[in-house]
Amino acid sequence: MIEETLTYSCRSCGSAHIIRNGHNRCGNAQYLCKDCDACRVLRPQQRYTAETKQTILAAYQERMSLRGVERVFGVWRGTVLRWVRQQVAELPKLSQTLLPAQPNDVLELDECWSFVQQGFFERWLWVAVCRRTRQVVAYAIGDRSQPICRKLKDRLPHGYRDCRLVADGWEAYQLTFPPSQLQVYRGLRGPTNHVERWFNTLRQRLARYTRKTLAFSKSDTYHALVTHAFIVRYNLAILHASRTLQP
Repeated sequence: MIEETLTYSCRSCGSAHIIRNGHNRCGNAQYLCKDCDACRVLRPQQRYTAETKQTILAAYQERMSLRGVERVFGVWRGTVLRWVRQQVAELPKLSQTLLPAQPNDVLELDECWSFVQQGFFERWLWVAVCRRTRQVVAYAIGDRSQPICRKLKDRLPHGYRDCRLVADGWEAYQLTFPPSQLQVYRGLRGPTNHVERWFNTLRQRLARYTRKTLAFSKSDTYHALVTHAFIVRYNLAILHASRTLQP
């Protein structure tokens, strides 16, 4: 009979004077070093490669829920959320993803309903979409009141603040933007077709915004992070495509 003996040592100081110290919150066995008081996992799992991370994040960005990612790839959803935070921190600012404004640009304003935790915790996504470039030049998340609409106005980039604006008949727009700049269309969907089409893309790509879904947001923090990441990547795709088409 062949017996194999494994000897573990502290990964911090290399000491063999370690004892078992239960399990961490993920259920993995861990040890306590008597020499340096370090508490580490007994058998660390293999790190994910950069290609694997990108594949998992791409699946999460294509309407796949966190628990679906966990079931398919075997990655704990907390790890995926940590990757999302890291990815959002590395993204450029929204203003850096925009094409230069032109004097005849028109911004379409509209809002999209969503919720956090339960349906009565409403979170409205206010966006301003450039009709020419199809890019989202500014956005705000909150309720459907005038202060959030004012926040959208304040976030408009300097080059787009004098553009002509079109919106539906929601009262907050008329109380926030000057009448000489804003055109209101009540009962007509044509003037805001581009922003409404963008909302359709948003609901098709992010499970959090899909109607009657179980993949809803559990916290405002990740609801805002995922929304910001989607808008920045959407703008960057248009920006890169326009640079490719330039002679």
